[in-house]
Amino acid sequence: MSQISLIQDENLSLKLQHQLLPRDFLRTDLYFSLPVDMGINPSTLEEEDYFHSSIKTQCAYYSDQLHLPLVRSRFISQQKGEQADYRLNLNLFCYQIKIALDIDIKQALKIKEPAPFYQTALEICEQTESLLKKLRRYTPPDKKLSPFFETADNYLSWHVEQSFLNLLADGPKSYEHAAIRDKLFEFCAQEQQYRDTNLYNTTVTLADPNRITNKMRLLQRLIEYGVVFQKETSNLNNNLRRLVKGVVTAVMMAFVMTLVLNARSNFAEVTFMLVALLGVIYGLREIFKDDLTQLIWRWIQKGRPKWENLYSNSASQTRMVEQTIWLEYIRAKDLPPLADASLQKRRQQNKQDSQLLHFRCDSKVVTKEFYSGYDEIQQEISFNLTPLVRYLKKGEGKLYSAENKKISKQAVERRYQVNLVVIQTDKKKVSVSQRFKITLNRSEIVNIEAMVDSDVDGIASAG
Repeated sequence: MSQISLIQDENLSLKLQHQLLPRDFLRTDLYFSLPVDMGINPSTLEEEDYFHSSIKTQCAYYSDQLHLPLVRSRFISQQKGEQADYRLNLNLFCYQIKIALDIDIKQALKIKEPAPFYQTALEICEQTESLLKKLRRYTPPDKKLSPFFETADNYLSWHVEQSFLNLLADGPKSYEHAAIRDKLFEFCAQEQQYRDTNLYNTTVTLADPNRITNKMRLLQRLIEYGVVFQKETSNLNNNLRRLVKGVVTAVMMAFVMTLVLNARSNFAEVTFMLVALLGVIYGLREIFKDDLTQLIWRWIQKGRPKWENLYSNSASQTRMVEQTIWLEYIRAKDLPPLADASLQKRRQQNKQDSQLLHFRCDSKVVTKEFYSGYDEIQQEISFNLTPLVRYLKKGEGKLYSAENKKISKQAVERRYQVNLVVIQTDKKKVSVSQRFKITLNRSEIVNIEAMVDSDVDGIASAG
C-alpha cells in the first residue's frame, strides 16, 4: 500500500488522493481532533450539513504517466471509430494534457533558483507546444465532430495560456533570462491569437473576466465526459428515519390520548380547567416530540453508514465504483487503537480538550477492466474547512519586546492546530496510519505537517 499523502487544495481545503485497481477495495478513515475552543460540535455543525456543503469526492481514470513528456497520444483521427469513440478519445487525450501540465507547472514553481526554473519552464513550453500541434493535426472535417474538437481546443488553448501566465507571474524574476521570458510571453500571445482567429469566443465574453472564466469552467466539464465518472448520491437512512419519526409520533399520541381520556373522565362537562389541561398536554407533546425523536434517531444511526455514492462511466453508463460513507461525532473511547495511539504521541501541551469527528469511506471498484491504457482509477476526497473556522476569533494580537529601553510591538495572528489521523485499510485487512498536524487561521491553512511517530504512524498492521 502506498504512503498516505494529504495536500492543500485551496486556502481552506484539503485533498486526499489514492489509486484503485479493478475489483479493488479500500477503506479510508479520517479522525479530526478539533480543539474545543474552535466551537465545533453537533449543535453548531450537523454532520449532514457539513457532508453536503464541504465534502466532495471524485473518481476518474488515472495514469502514472502524468508529466508532459510521457503523455501518450490516445487521440484518433476522424476516420477511425464512431462519433462517441472520437469524442471519448479526444477527451481522454485533452484531460491527460491538462493534468500533466498542472502537475509540471506546480513542480516548476517550487524551483526558486532562476536558472533551473527558466530551463524547466522552456522545456514545459516546448512539450506543450508539441502536444497542441499533435491535437490540431486531426481537425475533423465532419460537422458533427467539429463541436467536440472546438470545445476541447478552445479550453485547452485558454488553460495553457493561463498556466504559463501563472508561471511567469509567480516564478522568480531574472534579467539574465529575459529571452526565455519573451519566448513564454510569445507562446501565450500565439494561443490568444489562435483563439481569436478561430472565433472561439465572442468580444462580449472576452471583455468580461467573469463570463470567460465561467465559460471555460463549462468547457472543462464537457471535456471530462467519459473520463471523470458521473456521481449519484443517495441517503441510506431516509426510510429508517421516517420509520423512527412515525413510531415516536405514534407512541407520543397514544400517551397523550391516554392523558386526554383520563382528564375527560375526571370532568363531567367542558370547563375552563379542562381546556387549559388539554392545552398543557398538547403543548408538552410538541415540546418533547422533536427532542425525543432526535435523541432516539442519533442513538439508532450511531455507527451506521449514511450515504452511498455510485460512480458510472458517463459515456457507457457502466457502473465503476461504489462508495459507502460514514460521518459522525465520536467520543475518545470510540477511537480505534491505531488512531488513539497516534493521537497519544502528541506533546503534553497539545493534548487539549477536543471534539472528535470521524469520516469513513469504503470504496469498491466493481468493474473488471478499464479503458485500454488505463490500469487505475484515482479517487479524490476533498474537505473544505471553512465551516470549521466560522467561530474562530477575528483580529490579531500584539507581541511586545524591549531592547535598550525601547519597546517595540509586532502584530501576530491567532492560529489553531487540528490533528488529523488518516488510516487506510485494503482488501487484505492491512492498515496504514499517518498523523497530520494542520495549522490554520480564519482565512487559510498555514501549514500541513506529516508527523513522524516511529512506532505508530506509517506502519502496516494486519487486520
